[in-house]
Amino acid sequence: MKRLHAVATLTMLVLTAFTLAGCVKQPPAAPQAPAPPPPSSVLSTPRPSPPATVRDTPPAPPVIPMEPPVGVTGDPLAAAAIEAINKDSPLKPALFAYDSDVLDDEARKVIADNAAILKKYPTWVISIEGHCDERGTAEYNLALGHRRALAAKNYLVSLGIPAERVGTVSFGNEFPFDPGHDEQAWKQNRRAHFMLTAK
Repeated sequence: MKRLHAVATLTMLVLTAFTLAGCVKQPPAAPQAPAPPPPSSVLSTPRPSPPATVRDTPPAPPVIPMEPPVGVTGDPLAAAAIEAINKDSPLKPALFAYDSDVLDDEARKVIADNAAILKKYPTWVISIEGHCDERGTAEYNLALGHRRALAAKNYLVSLGIPAERVGTVSFGNEFPFDPGHDEQAWKQNRRAHFMLTAK
């Protein structure tokens, strides 16, 4: 009986504790910050961007091709390769008398004509080759060919062609223009031969 009374008392105490706990005034909850508004892209449809401003830009100026240098327009020599020019050269050889390096009137006229061509094409660089006929020793003909090339160069320079555009070389009798063995062939082989080396 005592045991039953103790259980009842304990039960009453527990119920009383729960009742009192429910009556205790709870402190008010802390106020919560309002939620941030959703991005504007969610709330409203995006506004269209203003149309791009069209600026009046002037048209590009027309491209005008440059005129070729005067005197070279339509000239096939201006575009020809060096080898092609030398094959049918406008620069003619100056011929010499036997065993001579003196320019006669005909040789000076040929060199003057060559100077006019070189003035028309001021970028051309040439080499003057000194040649001899087959008579004489190789050493003598090399020296004579050298004097002939220098004589032609000096006269060309005196006509206004810059010396730096003109080189010289002697071949003696190694490269005859005419392979014959008579005066007609020898006359063609005693020469200052003009070769284009650069344009």
